[in-house]
Amino acid sequence: MPRNARERSGSGIYHVVLRGINKQDIFNDLEDRLRFVETLEKYKAICDFQLYGYCLMSNHIHILIKEGIETISQIMKRIGTSYVYWYNNKYERYGPLFQDRYKSETVEDDTYLQVVLRYIHQNPKKAGMVQRLEDYRWSSYGDYIKQKNTLVNIDYILNIYSENAAAGLYAFTKFSNEYIKDETANVHIDYEVNTRGSKKDEEVRRVIEEIVDNDNPQIIQQFDKNKRDEILRNLKGEGLSIRQLARITGIGRRIIEKA
Repeated sequence: MPRNARERSGSGIYHVVLRGINKQDIFNDLEDRLRFVETLEKYKAICDFQLYGYCLMSNHIHILIKEGIETISQIMKRIGTSYVYWYNNKYERYGPLFQDRYKSETVEDDTYLQVVLRYIHQNPKKAGMVQRLEDYRWSSYGDYIKQKNTLVNIDYILNIYSENAAAGLYAFTKFSNEYIKDETANVHIDYEVNTRGSKKDEEVRRVIEEIVDNDNPQIIQQFDKNKRDEILRNLKGEGLSIRQLARITGIGRRIIEKA
């Protein structure tokens, strides 16, 4: 079936979500996250887009972006292709890393822009990864708090709140930290962060790393079938869910079920 045409934004601003294929992790260590941020910086200069916010989670990414000299499709293709090429080379893997096409929604007014950015910045806190928004290193919230106006265009957002810099930052911080129980009622696209179950993803990662004696859980993909299946059986014996194992190791659920 043909794909539906992507909705075009009159303002040129989009909230974009990139998901790991089969919900697998797309960042395994510090180097991976730094590389993706560097990729954003590189193509910001080439494509002349404006970045208003971002958040790198374990298995998905939020980006709040305004088109420049290239369309959103061209921009995301450049960013995705560049990162996946580097990632596959590093981990000696093949094939796609991201799930299908990226998801996007248009952002047509300043009110919704504020809501979307709050939602993006609250992702790590709602996932139980941090207690405070400023404690999460891999989102643009720190750029706003530290007044870092290089990768992210913080002035555009802060000026929505107030033309006075100090007043704008105060209002932004207050709004960003408002607790909204179900922000998905306000944001039109969402990516559910799995915070339920007996173990959180970070705990599962540590269990896998101990068993394989490697800090990259996806190394299991490179083992021969017998060794791979033996490890998967041991992991399932630890009470880890097939869904979590698939997400973190990048191995298909059917393979894990059969192991």
